[in-house]
Amino acid sequence: MTRVALTYGLTLALGLPLLGFLQGCAPSRELDQPDPLAESSVVVRESAEGVASYYANKFHGRKTASGERYDKRRMTAAHKTYPFGTWLRVTSLRSGASVIVRVNDRGPLRANRIVDLSRAAAEELGMIRAGLDRVRVEVLDWNARTGVERDE
Repeated sequence: MTRVALTYGLTLALGLPLLGFLQGCAPSRELDQPDPLAESSVVVRESAEGVASYYANKFHGRKTASGERYDKRRMTAAHKTYPFGTWLRVTSLRSGASVIVRVNDRGPLRANRIVDLSRAAAEELGMIRAGLDRVRVEVLDWNARTGVERDE
């Protein structure tokens, strides 16, 4: 057997099982960014109505209170009290359009507003031109990773 064939054989014999093991240790995509909840499994835990606003473009790329960077293209939101990772359905009372967003920041800072939305979420609701919209915010799921329990 040639030296090249022996090296190749050992690489395959040792490398493939190691590669499979390492892939099993890597964090899954699901933990990094869970998919929005399927409508068929939704149970509304809590709801409120009020005024929504959205982030200005100047905040794109800045760190949020949760530590992740704000991305205007993602479906995220800021809320004053809900735990980071909480999934919300936000429905425009004007148009009836709705989006599902994940809380990753604190806000809004104005007392008369109940949620700040990413630009992508605001576009889906059709509120870019007006800047504000009356909405219903429904909690679909609390963040299970924080272990936070809320009274229902």
